[in-house]
Amino acid sequence: MRSLTFLVLALGLGAATVARAEPIAIVAAENFYGDVAEQVGGANVKVTSILTNPDQDPHLFEASASTARELAAARIVIYNGADYDPWMTKLLSASRASGRTTIEVAKLVGKKAGDNPHLWYDPATMPAVAKALAAELAKLDPDHRGDYESRRDAFDASLKPVNDKIAALRKQYGGISITATEPVAGYLAEAIHLKVRNPRFQLAIMNNTEPSASEIAAFQKDLKTRTAKVLLYNSQTSEELTEKMRTIAKESGVPVVGVTETEPDGKKYQDWMLSELAALETGLSGKQP
Repeated sequence: MRSLTFLVLALGLGAATVARAEPIAIVAAENFYGDVAEQVGGANVKVTSILTNPDQDPHLFEASASTARELAAARIVIYNGADYDPWMTKLLSASRASGRTTIEVAKLVGKKAGDNPHLWYDPATMPAVAKALAAELAKLDPDHRGDYESRRDAFDASLKPVNDKIAALRKQYGGISITATEPVAGYLAEAIHLKVRNPRFQLAIMNNTEPSASEIAAFQKDLKTRTAKVLLYNSQTSEELTEKMRTIAKESGVPVVGVTETEPDGKKYQDWMLSELAALETGLSGKQP
């Protein structure tokens, strides 16, 4: 009887230990990486995303003390890199923690400072992030390795509609010229084989510098002559020059397609990309989304 009582107590203690198990804390600099972490990690993770407001200019973000505290408690940190979120690099250097894993997406996909940093618009990026996350989670929690791998596979499969839409747009519109105020959706445009004009103008706007007079004139000409069939417009930031270009596009009958740098509230990454592609398809067909 004593043995049975001890066994019951031991089993009860074991169950309590499992029930009290803390989820793995993950901090993502941007909410689309946090979204992928939630989809791969499931109930075994607790994800905090720092940049979540689609109305906020990511380039003007300043980290707070609460951000530093969240990083200190994280087991896994995901950030973009390629100079998109330099504040994260500074925070990680100032808050070193043993046992913390860092996933820098730029390094993961072979990009560096000076490359287009909007990596999440590249169809190859998120599968690489999901794979790296599943591997790191399996190291920290080997008992649930199968769960992480299964959810990673499910995530990859869920991207098929996105990839199918990219392929369909490439077949129908590949080779068409467009332009953009910033290279936000540049990788997506490349995947569709669109010819993106005015790259120097876009880089100047992204880096908060003034485009040259000749670059501004070339951009205006592309819109007024409808050489560019669509204007991709970063709807998350606003300044006088880009607003002027949007106005010229509308007056010239060039469809303006808004894109954002932050995942909208209430949408998963897959839904966000499909909605952006749907708007682009409308624009490429000659209509205003």
